[in-house]
Amino acid sequence: MTATAQRPATGEKAAPAPTPARRREARTVAVLVGGVTLSLLALLVSVTVGTAGIGIGDVVRAVKVSIVGGTISADFASTYSVITQLRLPRVLLAFTAGAALSVSGVLMQGLLRNPLVSPFTLGVSPAAAFGAALVITLAGSSQLPAWATIAGAMVMALAVSALVLGIATARRMAVATLLLLGIAMTQIFEALTSALQFTANENTLQAIIRWTFGSVNDAVWSDVHIVGGVALIALPLTLFFAKDLNAIAFAGDDAARSFGVNVGPIRIGLISLAVALAAVVVSFCGIIGFVGLVGPHIARLAIGGDHRHLLPFAALSGGLLLLVADAVGRTVIAPAVVPVGIVVAFIGGPVFVYLILTRRNTLK
Repeated sequence: MTATAQRPATGEKAAPAPTPARRREARTVAVLVGGVTLSLLALLVSVTVGTAGIGIGDVVRAVKVSIVGGTISADFASTYSVITQLRLPRVLLAFTAGAALSVSGVLMQGLLRNPLVSPFTLGVSPAAAFGAALVITLAGSSQLPAWATIAGAMVMALAVSALVLGIATARRMAVATLLLLGIAMTQIFEALTSALQFTANENTLQAIIRWTFGSVNDAVWSDVHIVGGVALIALPLTLFFAKDLNAIAFAGDDAARSFGVNVGPIRIGLISLAVALAAVVVSFCGIIGFVGLVGPHIARLAIGGDHRHLLPFAALSGGLLLLVADAVGRTVIAPAVVPVGIVVAFIGGPVFVYLILTRRNTLK
């Protein structure tokens, strides 16, 4: 073949090489698609984890019958009941709770410009657990509606977050001092919750202990609907303010104001949303620490710090983290089930120490 034959015909132009921006965009899309695919596969596999001997084919069949309808044979009725009434609510609650906590962590870390901040380290989660425990204690043997526990957790969490951030703003505290204040609040509310346990009767004590362990053992569909609904409403709201969050997180308040960002109301609104996400999760699942800290860092390593992409991927990484932790808790000493909060603490504790040791500058 001659050199003339290798050249493009007259009038034709060679395809332009992809720019770095387009390559980054393509990589971001690939990571997001991969995260969604992995999440769906993890949800499917997690339903099969347990002692009932359920396979992936059984899960697919049960989901198909639930969605499009169909007859359930007598030999499949028991398996169908286990999948739809026990396993599916459990794994979906674990995933949506992890997603909500991780998004809450991203918001707090971005708005406060510190990667060590989370609902747990600021005392929000322990305060929400105390609010839920207080409502349970005051109700005694009365049957509580779901909204009462949620309201108790949310009111206490919002009050503590307002107190902590208000003191920090008034005193112009450094982030390190803010973290120490959050640790103090955590100790106070854990002590108050312990005091409620000390004075509670047997039934109330059992209900309160559930919050301190952090568990999805008693998941039902109503829990999934509420936690999942809150997460689905919150994520689009956070994405709407993603550019403003980028300006605050990367440039600081003064620079963000010069870009036209109304920093004060946006910070108050998004922190309130972050606290609400954490409070709702705690009201149903108890104290689950470190997901709001570790989930955002996993997402940043995979997709970068742009909150337009970080927020949805953090929801996936947090959901996967809690989903895997629950699967480990169900298998590590089967047939006994280790509460997911304990498993996550074993994972998150060493990661938190690593972050402290490798990011000293954030504490100055």
